[in-house]
Parts: sequence; C-alpha cells; structure tokens
Amino acid sequence: MTEAESPAARPLADALRRAAPALLGYAAVRALGLLTLAVWSAADGESARRLLSGRWDSLWYTGVAELGYGYEVRLPNGDVHANLAFFPLLPWLERIVHAVTPLSYADAGLLVSAVASLAAAWGIFAVADHVHDRRTGICAALVWAVLPVGVVQSITYSESLFTALAAWSLYAVLTDRWLTAGLLAASAGLTRPTGVAVAAALWVAAITSFVGKRRHGGSAPRADGARPWRRALAMAVAPLGTAGFVLWVGHRSGGGPLGYLDVQAGWRNGFDGGHAFGRFVAGKLTSFPSALAGAALIAGVVLVLSVYVRCVRQGQPPALLVYTGVVVALALCASSYFGSKPRLLLPAFPLLFPPARVLARLRTSRSALVLGGVATASAAYGAFWLNGSGPP
Repeated sequence: MTEAESPAARPLADALRRAAPALLGYAAVRALGLLTLAVWSAADGESARRLLSGRWDSLWYTGVAELGYGYEVRLPNGDVHANLAFFPLLPWLERIVHAVTPLSYADAGLLVSAVASLAAAWGIFAVADHVHDRRTGICAALVWAVLPVGVVQSITYSESLFTALAAWSLYAVLTDRWLTAGLLAASAGLTRPTGVAVAAALWVAAITSFVGKRRHGGSAPRADGARPWRRALAMAVAPLGTAGFVLWVGHRSGGGPLGYLDVQAGWRNGFDGGHAFGRFVAGKLTSFPSALAGAALIAGVVLVLSVYVRCVRQGQPPALLVYTGVVVALALCASSYFGSKPRLLLPAFPLLFPPARVLARLRTSRSALVLGGVATASAAYGAFWLNGSGPP
C-alpha cells in the first residue's frame, strides 16, 4: 500500500479535494491582489515587497525574530514603544524558516503569512462546511479573501496565522477533537491577545458538553470517544499561551502579573469599553466633510452588530458565537488606533457565514460575478491603501 493509499493519508486527501475549490479561489483572489499591488507600486516607484514586509508592525515582528525581546523606542511625548507588546509565535516561525532556508527574516515572514493565509482559508471552509454545507464553505473562504482589508492577509502581520489557528481550533471543538482544540487554542494565544477568544469559546463548548451529559445521565464516553478528561485537559491547556506570555512579559518588564497592560499602555492601547472610540466618532460628526466619515463608522459598527445578530438567529454553535463576540468586543472596545479596527475584525470569520449563505443560494455564475467584482475592487483598494497610509 502506498503512502497516498494509507488509512492516515486518505482522510487528508479527501478533505483537501473537498476544500480544493475554496483554496484555489482564495489563491486566485490573493494573486490578483498581489499583482495589482505590484503594478500600482511600480507606477509609484515603490517596492511591493517593502510594503508587505518592511513597514509598520512587520518591522517589529522581524526585529523580534532577529534580535529577540528587549528593544524599545522612547517617543518625544514620553510614550514607550516596546517590542514586548508583540506576541511571539509569528517571529518564532520567521526565525525557524530563516534558519532552514536562504530567506531573509522579512521574506520568511512573507512565506509564513502566505502559508498561514491558505491554512486560514481552509479552516474557514471547514467550519462553514461543517456548520452549513460545502457550497457555503467555499463562499465563506472567498468572502474572507475579498474583504476590503484582505490585503493584510498577505502582509507579515499575525492576522492570517491567528485566524488559521482559531479556525482549526474551533473546527476541532465542533468535531470533538478536544486535545487538538486545546493545543491550537494555546498556539493562538501565543499569536495575538485575542487568543482569549479561542480559549473562551473552547471553555463554553466544553462546559455546555459537560452539562448536557449530566442532564442525560451517565459518565461513559460518547460514541465519538470524547471522554470528559479530554475536555478537562483541553480547558486547562487552551489559555496557557496567552497566560504564559502575559505573565512572562510582566516578569520581564518588572510590572508584575499585569505588566503586559503597562507595555500596551506605552503604545496607547487598552480596553475602555469603547469610550475612546465613541468620542472619536462623535468628534467626526461635528463638522463637514468629516461627518461623512463619522456616519460611515457608525454604519460599519451597526452592520457588524446586525450580522452578529444574524449569526445568532441562524443558530451558529455557541463556540462560534462566543469566539466572534469576544473578537468583536475587543476590536470595537479597544482604545487603540481607530484605523486598525477593520484589521482587528479580520479574524471574526463566522460573521461571513450569513453573506456566504446568500451567495451559496445564487447560481454559480452569479456568485462568481459578484465575488469577481468585489475581488477587483478589493485588490484596487488594497494597493491604494498600502501605497498610502497603509495598515496601522
């Protein structure tokens, strides 16, 4: 029996064949975006590679990969930008790829982001396919690709890596692979602060499962072999990534268990329940034409919240609702730079399932036409954005 025919290889091959349209479509959209960026950047006399891997947070991740933690910049206003604010999994992977290939740290980061974005698209497909159907899964992966800020998926940022880990952790939860779910959740917690959303989703799913089993009586393992100890172990493992890094930063910075919050404060990041964001939006409404931007921000928030309500009404599993709710709350209620909020919402992929279901009901030609048009607009916007202010 060949390796491709072995029992271990067959399920993976079958899963890959099932996801192939989603992955091929996703790759095509990203290729369109990168080609548009390359042409636009060349016309501006700019390097697309530098825009993708040599500006903004990309430089901080690459710096951690190359030099480790401990670097900081003191600004004239007294703020301290320390690289301890950046979670370690992405720079660790950059360092590994750099060590085993001739790629520079920056190019290694681009490779990691490219692979992670495909893994994220596959994970989004898998979750949507499991919750709804294959056609919805394909559309969900493509909708994620054509988002206006989808170009961030190709930058040396941690959104693609985090989304991949979160999606596959949630898929493992939904399919009762609890130890896998816990390990992936812990890895997501080493990638971004929003790792707490993945851990919270796993905890809710596990507790709900425990309660359901008690109501039906008995403690025997389920037919799928998901024994209670597996859920308990997954619950213990899931928050270790976030908790471990936050506690290490507190020790390293001398700020105690919550020292990471002080590091974030140096970047003017924090969680204030949306007060600062509300004041920012209100300030936009006081004059014209900034009032148009303020109205657009309000419309965007209303859209996100209304889609979340739609997710609830469509009966998404509690794990997905908890995960999405925490990601949205952290994005909208953070006091960080307000232009980053669309990027911070990228990992909230279950919000894409309602529009994906609408597209899935259309004829293939019509859904392809819609997605193709949006992909073209998204590619142009991404190139314009990166050649301008770029992602914060």
